[in-house]
Amino acid sequence: MDVLSDLLHRAHARNALVRQLIQRPPWALAFTGAPPLTVVAALGGHASVRLDDAGVAPVRLAPGDIALIGGAHAHTIADDPSTPPQAVIHGDRKHVVGGEGAAGARRSLGPRTYGDGLPGATIMLRGACELRGEAGVRLLRMLPPLAVVPSGPRTRAALDLLATEVARDEPGQDAVLHRLLDLVLVLALRAWCAGPEAPLPSWHRALADPSVGEALRLLHDRPAHRWTVAELAAGVGMSRAAFAARFRSMVGEPPLTYLTGWRMTLGADLLGDTDATVAAVAREVGYEDAFAFSVAFKRAHGVSPSAWRRRTR
Repeated sequence: MDVLSDLLHRAHARNALVRQLIQRPPWALAFTGAPPLTVVAALGGHASVRLDDAGVAPVRLAPGDIALIGGAHAHTIADDPSTPPQAVIHGDRKHVVGGEGAAGARRSLGPRTYGDGLPGATIMLRGACELRGEAGVRLLRMLPPLAVVPSGPRTRAALDLLATEVARDEPGQDAVLHRLLDLVLVLALRAWCAGPEAPLPSWHRALADPSVGEALRLLHDRPAHRWTVAELAAGVGMSRAAFAARFRSMVGEPPLTYLTGWRMTLGADLLGDTDATVAAVAREVGYEDAFAFSVAFKRAHGVSPSAWRRRTR
């Protein structure tokens, strides 16, 4: 499994909340208490997205464009950056600034739609979710506070499917929306990572290198294996010295340092998600000795494995 797939698999979205916005200008909806990751997409018409707390310039979305908000930032979606909010929405609870007749207050098109579908309206989708554990933290570190993914055939097809389902109210609908939001998120992240200006971590850029990319795949396929630099070098057909130098220059750290960091991510999520003992978690991520694992874990996360488990439960 490649590194990005592994990260996306382990950090899959949860507690998803998907809503459709159908508004006529002038309109603006402010969102507070946002989860760590929010997806905003324009389906029909144009809209702006601005962060209220990050000092980032607003972005303009055309039909099919997707904005990714990395971090729990309060934000406003509007027809124009200068339009003041008519409603403030916290989670799925709204406070209407301009009275119940204000734009954004009505939800007459179903339980997941803000607006009334009047002619000339802008149609938007907004999905907010949490990402699981330390893998989710690693994924969020890839993103700036606000990123835009231009419209593309794959993301647009996924958005159209999500838009169809968000208007339905059938058994299992929340599960369907959750899976579709996950799909939109994965496609949007992949498209953003492929863009020329994405400030990606060094390990992602290294994926394109035949030798270092293959070494990263080996580490992620078998993180508990007792890897040596010599074995990794042999696995990708390089000398030990040449491989070590190339890996460090592309990833920014030596191979075994990278492996230790990934093991600590896996260990943190196992401690938070399972009832396995510290010794069992240690073995799962490649440590025969629970004490050695605990020392490495505290060095990485600042607390012992037991304290981490208490804090994340």
